[in-house]
Amino acid sequence: MNKKISIIGSGFSSLAAASYLAKAGNNVTIYEKNQTVGGRARQFKKDGFTFDIGPTWYWMPDVFERFFNDFGKVPSDYYQLIKLNPAYSVYFGNNDFITIEDTLEKICNAFEAEEKGSAIKLKKFMAEALDNYNIAIKDLVYRPGVSPLELVTTATMKKVGQFFSTISKEVRKEFSNPRLVSILEFPALFLGAKPSNTPAFYSFMNYADFGLGTFHPVDGMYSVINGMKELAESLGVIIKTNQNVSEIIVENGEASAVKIDNEIIKSDIVLSGADYHHTETLLPQKFRQYSEAYWERKTFAPSSLLFYVGFDKKIENVDHHTLFFDVDFEKHSQEIYDTPAWPEDPLFYASFPSKTDENAAPKGKEAGIFLIPLAPGLEDTPELREKFYEKIMTRFERLTSQEVKKHVIFKESFCINDFIEDYNSYKGNAYGLANTLLQTAFLRPKLKSKKVKNLYFTGQLSVPGPGVPPSLISGKLVAGLIEKNN
Repeated sequence: MNKKISIIGSGFSSLAAASYLAKAGNNVTIYEKNQTVGGRARQFKKDGFTFDIGPTWYWMPDVFERFFNDFGKVPSDYYQLIKLNPAYSVYFGNNDFITIEDTLEKICNAFEAEEKGSAIKLKKFMAEALDNYNIAIKDLVYRPGVSPLELVTTATMKKVGQFFSTISKEVRKEFSNPRLVSILEFPALFLGAKPSNTPAFYSFMNYADFGLGTFHPVDGMYSVINGMKELAESLGVIIKTNQNVSEIIVENGEASAVKIDNEIIKSDIVLSGADYHHTETLLPQKFRQYSEAYWERKTFAPSSLLFYVGFDKKIENVDHHTLFFDVDFEKHSQEIYDTPAWPEDPLFYASFPSKTDENAAPKGKEAGIFLIPLAPGLEDTPELREKFYEKIMTRFERLTSQEVKKHVIFKESFCINDFIEDYNSYKGNAYGLANTLLQTAFLRPKLKSKKVKNLYFTGQLSVPGPGVPPSLISGKLVAGLIEKNN
């Protein structure tokens, strides 16, 4: 292949695809609307503090290894990893938490301390999760979602019941303790759906959690973006920022160019890693595959209200990653998926990268990221943001037995309106399209346009789904399709 390929957006999937396509001998240029690369995985710096704006969890290290190995590299050529211990902790009440450490044996001990007999149950559950991981992550997710037959293998036929059961059902068959249930259901949130709507087969996320562990790249997740950028450029990829694509030009049924400002950039192939719904609005109506009604019917992963906070002291009684499940898990889920509304009592998550990484905050200070999952499409105002900041910070102080509000140097927020403004995100969703049974594999929006020749898509609204590792895989899949079709 020796094609001129224009890529819209510079997130994980776009950078991955660009590297594969450049390696195959193509002339590849990435056009990014924002000032820096990374898409949703950008970075925010202020007063000596550094925050990842987007993803903060590094799971499935083997997927990153596999990506870099495809280019004769390893992740450590570009960034250094620290395995977190504890991986995270989960608060259920005032000074009442369960700590998830860095090995399955330690986690089994924590479960046993919570409920006698649960360690044996956990080992059984994890054996199934490992089996699912080997089938899914080492095989199925590397299929492009072109045909339902991709899911039909000897291994998956034995697992067919798990596609029609749910994470929630399988967890609750073995565990009755609500605290342990919520910990086991938590990884499903990375797939963007309620555990009660997520196929049981996706328990492989529990293996990613307990079996492989949680890591932190030194200098944050943005160091992964920088590594992928360096790799792409070494292969000849050209990356241009502040370049907002306003139109995809179609001639004789083929994507022939992209328009930026008043410039028409001729292209043999156009690949979009931008929001799928937004990308289709760049086309004339007759060339759009999916109607507005189609997108309305889809189950989207949550949006988020995020706060990036600089503290003038070290924060106590928390780990690098800390979850706050002291309120009704099911009620908040309903307020995201069933009856969309600002949650009355939100679950929330806090990350303190400076617990691990001295580069995240000045000495003696702490960088804090707070996240509340929300339904996409809600009203977003400064008053609502402030109300919920007060709500979670008051709870945070009570749960962790310390005063923190008076130690805030600054705080910045990011919510639905920002996801729309910065990423053209459909209804301001943060994580893409949820992985429910009817939105899995070939049932997701296609990597290749059905109506426009030489137009392709990648990222978390397409195959294989939401999350950083799936985005890397999506980039590889779409590059493979382009190579196959050209």
